[in-house]
Formats: sequence, C-alpha cells, structure tokens
Amino acid sequence: MTTVAILSDSHGDIHPQIIELINSCDFAVHAGDIIDESILKNITPKQRLIAVQGNNDPHMTFLNEVESLDLPGGKLIVEHGHKHGHHQPCHDSLRKTHPNAKAVVYGHTHVQTIDKNNTPWVINPGASGGVRNQGGPRCLILTIDDEENWEFESHVFN
Repeated sequence: MTTVAILSDSHGDIHPQIIELINSCDFAVHAGDIIDESILKNITPKQRLIAVQGNNDPHMTFLNEVESLDLPGGKLIVEHGHKHGHHQPCHDSLRKTHPNAKAVVYGHTHVQTIDKNNTPWVINPGASGGVRNQGGPRCLILTIDDEENWEFESHVFN
C-alpha cells in the first residue's frame, strides 16, 4: 500500500494535525502558495516531498512550476493551477495539458475538489493553512492499495 498526503495553499502556516498526518505518509505533495519556505522543513514523509511554486511563491526559485510523481497505477502531476484560469482553473485545460497523468493536483482556489468525471482526474486538496480555508484547514490522503484502486480521503481540522 502507498499513501500520499496532498495539500496546497498553506500561506505560511500548516495546521499541526495536518503535519502529523503528512509525516505518516509515504509521499507528500504541496501544490503551491507555500509563502514561507521554512514550513517545508516540517514536512517529512517517509519517502519524498514534492512541492511546486504557486502564484505567491516567486521568491521560492528552487521550486518548479510543475512536478510529477510516478505511483503504482499511474502518474500524479502537481501544479498550482493559476495559469489555467485566474479565479477558477479550468479542469479541461489541466486535462489537456497533462493527458498522460492518472490525476492532476492543483491548488489556488482553496476549495477542495475531487473531479473523477473524466481522465485524468483533477484534484484540489483545499487550503491547508488559515487563509480562506472554507471552514477549516484541510488536506487529502491518497491511498493506493493496488494499481487500479486509488482512494482519496478528506481530512478537515479546526
């Protein structure tokens, strides 16, 4: 079994229970708007952290705008999404840009979304920090128990 913590839009602060959850996973992906790079030091999954630059992260030049993670059953692509529509990134645009992915993770809107209507799936974990978090900091955990079975579980904290 493989577990992946998926988060975005921490804006300089990640809820401590999200950090605890992330660090119990095999991988972690952060879809940008990190703001304070020091918070990345607290994210220590068992195998690897992948983070991308969001529209509020131009100072974090060590981060790429797009990253990928090869997982059992497919590729997970991570980007912030702001280049696919300013206020609401277009899922069709994300799918067209990354046609070979099993899922595309984006952030930017702070709204949790799991769109499995078409492939690749388009996933937004919502905001993991205290800014516009829609009722509480949140993240997703992807569990892969075989190549065909990818399950996303939402976690919301107060």
